[in-house]
Amino acid sequence: MLQRVRQASVRVDGHLRSEIGAGLLILVGIARDDTEERAERLAGKVARLRVFEDADGSFDRSLLETGGAALVVSQFTLLADSKRQKGTRPDFSEAARREVAEPLYETFCQALRDLGAPVESGVFGARMDVELVNDGPVTLVLDAEASRGR
Repeated sequence: MLQRVRQASVRVDGHLRSEIGAGLLILVGIARDDTEERAERLAGKVARLRVFEDADGSFDRSLLETGGAALVVSQFTLLADSKRQKGTRPDFSEAARREVAEPLYETFCQALRDLGAPVESGVFGARMDVELVNDGPVTLVLDAEASRGR
């Protein structure tokens, strides 16, 4: 999931870890079947996604074109499934285990950097306080699997 922001920051244990000005806050959930190829492809899609307005107010500019930054935060709860459960506790069984998810999270961040986007990040697996000022608001949910072949 990504949100266009005017600013965003992450604190861990009350200490500022990362902050950005205008750009994208990207919440990344890694699924059990995700791969390096998917992470890299998704980073390319995010970097080039036209979600910033041009002079006419149309969504016609990307993160790379605006020179905006990305704040990437790992969030396994994005993989929650509440449909199959009989009770009220979400099922997180589709989320990748840490030893798989963390390297893919780092691959995603590095792929964004390699494309030329300034990238800040949270701390993988940590309890974080995320603050943001939405711009729009503009919020999109992207699926790495849906990015195949594009």
